[in-house]
Amino acid sequence: MKYSDAAIALLKEFEQGPDGGFAARPYPCPPGGEMTVGWGHVVRPSDRFTDPLTAERADGLLRRDLERFCTLMTGTIRVPVKQCMIDALLCFVFNVGIGKFLASTLLVKLNRGDYAGSADEFSRWNKARDKETGQMVELDGLTRRRRAERDLFLRDGV
Repeated sequence: MKYSDAAIALLKEFEQGPDGGFAARPYPCPPGGEMTVGWGHVVRPSDRFTDPLTAERADGLLRRDLERFCTLMTGTIRVPVKQCMIDALLCFVFNVGIGKFLASTLLVKLNRGDYAGSADEFSRWNKARDKETGQMVELDGLTRRRRAERDLFLRDGV
């Protein structure tokens, strides 16, 4: 499983820092507050970011993260998929995490060969927990992202 430029473009659209573009310094990413840098790279305890990131280093982190997700996803999809579908799924997993993807109805439907049904599952993932109320609330940014992922998934037909 490999990613293409379409995955990179979509992630760069939705994984921007608080000032737009890549984040040169770590910041708490809403809504979960995880420290993030570059193009949505979650800072791990072993990461060291003492200097501001360059665009080249941010792009390198994004590509390494995508390669890691490709490796994690290999073997989980048991039906033929087009490159646009792989790219859309990678962007989805990049955001929700591999564990949630593995437990998702989206993956179940995909592995049954229900491509259209799988595509319709993207829109169900547009909510995040409100820190004050504890309730799940729809977020406009996630709604736009899921629509873009679904559109990419279906770009070349099912």
